Amino acid sequence: MAPAISPRSSNYERLEGGLGPSRHKRFGWKKIAIVVCCIVGLVWFFGPREPKDLGWGRKKDPTVQRPILDDVDTKPLPPPPMPPATIGTAPPRPTSYASDPDHLSTVYCSAPANPTDRLVQYALMIDAGSTGSRIHIYKFNNCGSSPTYEYEVFKMTQPGLSSFKNQPSAAAESLDVLLDEAVSVVPESLRKCTPVAVKATAGLRLLGSSESAEILEAVKRRLQDKYPFPLQEKDGVVIMDGKDEGVYAWITANYLLNTIRADTPTNTPSYAVLDLGGASTQIVFEPKFTKPDSSLADGEHKYDLQFGGKTHVLYQHSYLGYGLMRARKSVHLLVDFMASLRANTEGAPIGNPCLAKGTERVVEVKEERSGVTKNVTMIGENIGGFEACDRVMQLVMAKDAICEVKPCSFDGVYQPSLLDTFPSGKVLLLSYFYDRINPLLPKNKTPRITVSTLANLAKDVCQGKSTWTRKWGKDKDAMKELEGRPEYCLDLTFMHALLRLGYEFGDDREVTIGKQIEGTELGWCLGATIAMVGGDLKCRI
Repeated sequence: MAPAISPRSSNYERLEGGLGPSRHKRFGWKKIAIVVCCIVGLVWFFGPREPKDLGWGRKKDPTVQRPILDDVDTKPLPPPPMPPATIGTAPPRPTSYASDPDHLSTVYCSAPANPTDRLVQYALMIDAGSTGSRIHIYKFNNCGSSPTYEYEVFKMTQPGLSSFKNQPSAAAESLDVLLDEAVSVVPESLRKCTPVAVKATAGLRLLGSSESAEILEAVKRRLQDKYPFPLQEKDGVVIMDGKDEGVYAWITANYLLNTIRADTPTNTPSYAVLDLGGASTQIVFEPKFTKPDSSLADGEHKYDLQFGGKTHVLYQHSYLGYGLMRARKSVHLLVDFMASLRANTEGAPIGNPCLAKGTERVVEVKEERSGVTKNVTMIGENIGGFEACDRVMQLVMAKDAICEVKPCSFDGVYQPSLLDTFPSGKVLLLSYFYDRINPLLPKNKTPRITVSTLANLAKDVCQGKSTWTRKWGKDKDAMKELEGRPEYCLDLTFMHALLRLGYEFGDDREVTIGKQIEGTELGWCLGATIAMVGGDLKCRI
């Protein structure tokens, strides 16, 4: 029986351009109005701990130039090296296109389990994210009763589709480099039976319904007119429902970690998956209720999943507006607003406690009410630090939002207590979590990572270059990351706040970061593709 995704789904209804669910106010200016009433108490957010110059009105030193790294996901890690084949043994299991001895066949069997199926099945999934678009070219075999995943070929391009506002044709053409890669990878005889789907995520949601619809239609036309691959019949080119994004990421991780396959031993615990993108963040886990009077409340957060012959009742939520890039915008907007109340600082650099000491960043700030966009120079100076930045995050997280159905995590969103329903389960952090944490970890060993690890890293990063040099001076890659990202302090502090304050994990809760497993990208794409190839596939005539 093929793996199946429950058809239970509904439209992902969020405020386009907003920062949270429609029934809650995440970080609105009404809250700021209340904050202003207590402005004396809030000034301490930005006050220095020593009587030092804060840099108000400080002129930018033209001799100081630091490269700024693009804020996009890092490229995937290379697949692990394959062991050499030994004479007289079965060929090694391929985990990449290069290690596959025959792209038209498989090393697992010589004939499909079902005579009507093809021995090998390719499938294409394009992730149209907020910072770039990525194609995943997957190879499956039909040696068993359902398609079995073998490996993927990955390629990315930037910028993302949302960068092409009012340019639908240019947006569609930006995917050509990805689809051309698919043409070169998929054997010609299999191309017309290789389904393709394009799933846009939070970045395109925030663009607006009219503009995003035009881009999606242009992508669909180009796929059908220029390329041989059949478009997935249902939802071939769509903005993906936020709940599906999280659940598919959960399927990908737990499938690769062998916790939910048909042959997985009963009662094998699954991983909780937390995925941090540019515009949104998702959490998915399988809560266990031990108290007789407790259960998962009904609602959009509840996802009934049939997979591998088993039933999984998942909790999921996608927080639109709480991705890393959107969190940065929220912090910068708050800092600019508070600076405007302190003094006449028009045109002068602004001290930002979430920038590392000694760093500087020109940020774009857009006033919500007026819609006016301006560039503001923000500096770390001597006011930066983990503690000061963490106090800003307390406002950004909207922890005191109205909770209609208890218990809540943050932003007034219902979530079963992780302490009660997932007390010792394994936690996997994906995407930007990995991209920011991994470069700062020791390269010669795999350290134990807890929630407090993020706080400790943030404390060191926020202190500036002297601390960087002492901690990571011998690691050129780490220093390049730190020197090229003035907001590294902000990023790590937000991640810690998300885990500690938002989801209420304990400081000693162990977590795992991940990017790939044996050359396969972690994220929602493989999970969505497994659902696609497990359905009714049709070849293009």
